[in-house]
Amino acid sequence: MTTPASTPSQASGASVHSLPRTLTRDLAAHDGQTVRLQGFVHARRDLGGVQFVVLRDVSGLTQCVGSGLHLPLAESSVEVVGTVKAHPKAPGGFEVQVKDFRVISAAVEAPPVEIPKMEWNVNPETMLDYRVVTVRGLKERAALRVQAELVAGFRDHLITEGFTEISTPKIVSAGAEGGANLFPIDYFGHPAFLAQSPQLYKQIMVGVFERVFEVAAVYRAEEHATSRHLNEYLSLDVEMGFITDEEDVMALQNRVLVAIMARLKERAQAEFTLLGATIPEVPAHIPRIPLLDARALVTEKYGHQVGGKDLDPEAERLLSQHYAETEGSDFVFVTKYPRAARPFYAHPDANPDGTQSSEITRGYDLLFRGIEITSGGQRIHDYGMLMDSIAAYKLNPTSLEGYTEVFKYGMPPHGGFAIGAERLTAKLLGISNVRYARAFPRDRHRLTP
Repeated sequence: MTTPASTPSQASGASVHSLPRTLTRDLAAHDGQTVRLQGFVHARRDLGGVQFVVLRDVSGLTQCVGSGLHLPLAESSVEVVGTVKAHPKAPGGFEVQVKDFRVISAAVEAPPVEIPKMEWNVNPETMLDYRVVTVRGLKERAALRVQAELVAGFRDHLITEGFTEISTPKIVSAGAEGGANLFPIDYFGHPAFLAQSPQLYKQIMVGVFERVFEVAAVYRAEEHATSRHLNEYLSLDVEMGFITDEEDVMALQNRVLVAIMARLKERAQAEFTLLGATIPEVPAHIPRIPLLDARALVTEKYGHQVGGKDLDPEAERLLSQHYAETEGSDFVFVTKYPRAARPFYAHPDANPDGTQSSEITRGYDLLFRGIEITSGGQRIHDYGMLMDSIAAYKLNPTSLEGYTEVFKYGMPPHGGFAIGAERLTAKLLGISNVRYARAFPRDRHRLTP
């Protein structure tokens, strides 16, 4: 049931309800005309006999001005009928002079945070605690809209290149990459896990469609609490068959990124402007550097000693800084990863004499503005080589039979990559914590909302 405002309506019920809904972004096309708006009370002011309501709808904000209105609490959903007038100080340059004001659904209590102000006066954890409301904020929803366009650009480009979208199980009997970062579940009395990656299944599906992709959540039971990790995130996965080597995979990813950025320029420029961010130019050929050379570069140029088998976060930042300064690129592929830093299915590289390397793989990472957003490379397609690799990694071949079986039947050379959608979104928009690039994040300490 809707609640009418106590002020008398200056428009008949018939005329009010016969008007089509107008979005705030379209007000300029209706200057001087009567329109019907629907949205939320973003902000409100009562100056004696005159009331100001900033109405928020899916397309933006507009100021509505009336008198004798009984204004509901912020975030109530309302309907406004009024005349559009140009006003230089109003959001979008136009305001609506209210003729009829109707509460569609009243908020029963004030929001726990003031949404128009929360970017500067709300504790970040409070924003997540009350995410059901704070996600309505203009900047919060802008980030999610950018991500939606990013995913759409990813999907659309791959379809144009002949890829087929697939859907793979998220309840599995074993992990795709080995290791212990799996969430166990009870599957009718049998042990099972939430999938940490669709890797094994998308490889199997190369034998069906040759070129496949998936957009789906994946799960990592890692005990981290950093600004760059989530325990559930959206993975944009690709796998393609009949490749020559990992260069084919990197070239595809290069084209995908070009397409994504083109779509963002076309469809999400307003969101980037709101967030003070710029859409990067993707080089026609993203620069590449082998991992060992990358480690040496950041040590020699910046004096940073890299620990571990991979690049640490500071090394990623410094390497990205180097390529931004020397080649003007926000992107860099780090290639030729050692076997110890890659899963069992990574294809070994070739030695200069053409023999198989026992130490280096055809795996790569893609860094963007100082952080890894992608892992990819060529996979092992030869059955004998795969079984040798499983043994070398000390994995149980029986537990992987559902995966390895397909390699008995002529799998082609293939490879692929996976992009973390939230990480890419966060880096594109300058969001310091990846949790704010997901509507309802799951991290080490958060299961709600």
